[in-house]
Amino acid sequence: MKEINEDKFNEINLFGKGSANDGFAQYFIGKSFLNPLTDLEKTSLFLANVTFEPRCRNNWHIHHSSKGGGQILICVAGEGWYQEEGKKPQKLKAGDVVTIPANVKHWHGSCTNSWFSHIAIEVPGENTSTEWCEQVTDEEYDKLDK
Repeated sequence: MKEINEDKFNEINLFGKGSANDGFAQYFIGKSFLNPLTDLEKTSLFLANVTFEPRCRNNWHIHHSSKGGGQILICVAGEGWYQEEGKKPQKLKAGDVVTIPANVKHWHGSCTNSWFSHIAIEVPGENTSTEWCEQVTDEEYDKLDK
């Protein structure tokens, strides 16, 4: 369900918006927010609710791993987008689950007219790293909600 009103969105965003995602702001167009759901000192599996304001998206990126790895997105509120390099964009809504294999270039973010949240799960693997790549341009992005 699309939600443009921030107050209404915060009411349906069950895992909470969290704090400004300043540590990764350079890899996003627009504002994103991060609410960690697990503590890496207590478990090896990191989960966080990531919230995107309308029009916010992250850069193309790759979760590298020599074995295992990748990322899982569980969409919890609003509407957004996911795209793998060379494939058509996929519209996302609450309840959708996206499994992103290791070493696949992709991006994700909100729709132009909706806030969006997903739980991001970093899949454990060997020799893992994230490579941040180019931005998703306004020209590319603006074609999606048409």
